[in-house]
Amino acid sequence: MDIRVFFKRIIFKNIERWINYRGMSESLILICAALLVGIASGSGVLLFKKMIKLVHWGMFNGFGFILLFFGHWTFMLVPVMPLAGGLVVGLIVRYSLREDRYHGVAGVMESVALAGGRLYYRLLPAKTIAASLSIGSGASVGPEDPSVQIGSNLGSMFGQLLRFSDERVRVLVAAGAASGVAAAFNAPIASVFFALEIIIGELSSKAFGIIALSAVVSSVFTQAISGPEPAFHVPAYALHSVWELPLYLGLGVISGPIAAIYTRLLYAARDIFNQWRIPRWLKPAIAGLIVGLVGIYLPHVFGEGYETIEKILDAKPLALSLLLLLLIAKLFLTPISIGGGFFGGVFAPSLFLGATAGGAYGLIVQQLFPALHIAPPAFAMVGMAAVLAGAVHAPLTAIILLFEMTNNYKIILPLMFAVTVSLYLSRYLQRDSIYTFGLARKGIRLEHGRVVDILESINVDEIMEKNVVTLREADSLITASNLLLQTRHRSLPVLNEAGELAGILTVQDIERAQNEGDNKDCTVGETCTRELLLAHPDETIGAALRRMGIRDLDSLPVVLRNNQSCLVGLLSSTDIVRAYDLALTRREQIKHRAHQVHLNTVGGVNVEKITVESGSHCANKQIREVTWPRESVIATVRRGRKIFIPDGDTILKEGDVLVIVADIEIREQIQRLCSPVRAV
Repeated sequence: MDIRVFFKRIIFKNIERWINYRGMSESLILICAALLVGIASGSGVLLFKKMIKLVHWGMFNGFGFILLFFGHWTFMLVPVMPLAGGLVVGLIVRYSLREDRYHGVAGVMESVALAGGRLYYRLLPAKTIAASLSIGSGASVGPEDPSVQIGSNLGSMFGQLLRFSDERVRVLVAAGAASGVAAAFNAPIASVFFALEIIIGELSSKAFGIIALSAVVSSVFTQAISGPEPAFHVPAYALHSVWELPLYLGLGVISGPIAAIYTRLLYAARDIFNQWRIPRWLKPAIAGLIVGLVGIYLPHVFGEGYETIEKILDAKPLALSLLLLLLIAKLFLTPISIGGGFFGGVFAPSLFLGATAGGAYGLIVQQLFPALHIAPPAFAMVGMAAVLAGAVHAPLTAIILLFEMTNNYKIILPLMFAVTVSLYLSRYLQRDSIYTFGLARKGIRLEHGRVVDILESINVDEIMEKNVVTLREADSLITASNLLLQTRHRSLPVLNEAGELAGILTVQDIERAQNEGDNKDCTVGETCTRELLLAHPDETIGAALRRMGIRDLDSLPVVLRNNQSCLVGLLSSTDIVRAYDLALTRREQIKHRAHQVHLNTVGGVNVEKITVESGSHCANKQIREVTWPRESVIATVRRGRKIFIPDGDTILKEGDVLVIVADIEIREQIQRLCSPVRAV
C-alpha cells in the first residue's frame, strides 16, 4: 500500500473524526501535529541508522568471510563493496526514483521558499533505502541530509494531509528537519537553530515553539531507546592561556578556504558527472569504484567517518601525514560520491574535514610553541565547527552542535573566534553556502527563507559596462569636457600613469573648477574627486544602488575586491534601468520554477523544462501538429516574461520554455523534438 494511502485511510481519517468531535482549535491541532512529526521523525531516523549498520555489516563483515578465501589478494576486492553499493543505488534511482534538481537540504529549502513546503513525500522510502545503501557500502557521505529529508518529508506529509495552509506546512517541514537532526546527532538545541537558520532562514519567534517542541519530542524518543550518549566521547579540553587565541585565529583562517573549496568541488563534480554521456544508473558505481580504490590505502574515508573523528579527538591523535592525506582524500571523495549519484549528506564530511585540518594544525603549532602545552585534539574539535560554519553559513548551528555532540563547553572563546573568522572568509571566497549555491546557479537567491528583492538577484558584473572610456590625470579639462559630451556621461574614471584607478571626474568637478577661475591649464588629476565610492563585480545591484544613493551619484567604478586600483567596469544609472528589466524577467523565471515545483509535488510525476531551439521540429508549429510522446503533457509555456497554459492551437516559437510533465525516460524524445533538425 502507498505510504500516502496508508496514512490517509487508516490514520488521518480517524484523526479528522476525533478533531471534529473535540472541536479543537487550529493552534492545538498544529501542536498535536508537531508531536506526531517529532515521534515519526525520531522513529524514521532510528530505523535509518539500523539500516545503515545492517548494510555496513553485510558489506564489510558478512562479505568479509568470503574475502578470507582469497588470502593475500583480499585488499584487491575492497573496491567491490562501494562499487556494488553504487550499482544497486543506481538501479533504485533508475526504476524507483527520479533525478532531484537539488541535492538534499537544498531541495527542502526550495520547497519552503517556492512551494509552501509541499514535498513529494511518496518517494521517501526509496530515498531512505538508497541512502542507507550509499553510506553502508562506504560512499563518502553522511547521514544528516537523509535524516533531514526523513523529518521534513514527514512534516510536509502531515501538513498536506491535514490540509494546513502553506505557512503552517512550512513550519511543520522545519519542525521535521529539526527532529531529523536531533535524532541523528542527539543534539536537540542545535537542531532548532539548524531549522531556523537554514530551513526557515530567520530566527522566527512564531515558528520557534513548534520547531522546539518537535525537536525535543524526537530527541527524548531516541534517547529513551538508544541512550543519552553524545555523538563523540572525548576528553575535556580547555583554553590554558590567552596566547592560544591567535593560534585559533589561524585555524579560522585555514578553515574558511577549506569550506569554500569544498563547496566549489561539490558542484564541479556534479557538473562533470552530469556532462558524462553514460547511463545515469552506472554513475554511482563508477563513483563507488573511485572511493573503493582510495579506500584500499585509506579505509578511514569510507562512510561518514565518525570513528576516525573520535580517534582524532582522542588524547592520542593520528599522525600529521595521515591527517593531511585524509583531509585531501575526503575533500575530493565526497564531491565524487555525491556528484556520482550516491544519496547522503555533506554535513558529516564537513565535520571530518574540520577534524583532520584542525588536528593537523594542532600538531604543527604544538611543535612550534611547546611552552603553551597545546592539545591538538582541542584544535580538531574547534576545526569541526569552523569548517561546518564556513560550509553551511550557519554559525549558531555549528557552535551549539559541537557542544552537544561532545558535551564540552570549556573552549567557548576559541570556538566562537575560529567560527567567526572561518565564516567571514568562506563568505568572501564563496558567497553562497553549500546548500544555496545550487539554488543561486538556477537564479534563485534566498534571504530569510524567501526569494530576495529583484535587484538582489542580479550581480554587478552581469550588466556593468566593460569597455570603459577613461581619462588620464594629465588630460586637460577641455579634453575631458569634450569626451564627456561625446560619450554623454556625467562622469568618467581617471587613471594614473600606471593605468590604475586614481579618481573620477564628474560634471560638477568641471563646473567647480570653472567657478574658481581660469581652468585652461588645469588637468584632470588636479580637479577629479579622489575619495571614491566603488562597486565590486560579485556584489548585487541592490547593494551598489544603495551606495550610489549615498551621494546621489550617476555611476560607480567597478574594481576587483583584492585590488582596489584595478578598474574592470563602470556601473551607470542606465545600467541600473537595464538591470531592473533583467530582474523582472528573472522574477518571472522564478515564478515559472515555483510552478514547476508545485507540479512535481502534486502531480507525482517528473517535470522537465525544455527550450524550443531555432530550426527544431516543433518551432513555429501548432502543438497539435507535433507528434508528442503519449506519456507527456505540456503544462505551461514561458515566452519572455509571459507564462501561459497552452492548447492545441498554440504556436510554439523559438526561445519558448516548455514545462513538460513526463516520465524521465522519454525526456530525450522530447528534447529531440525541440532541438535543431540535423541534415542527413
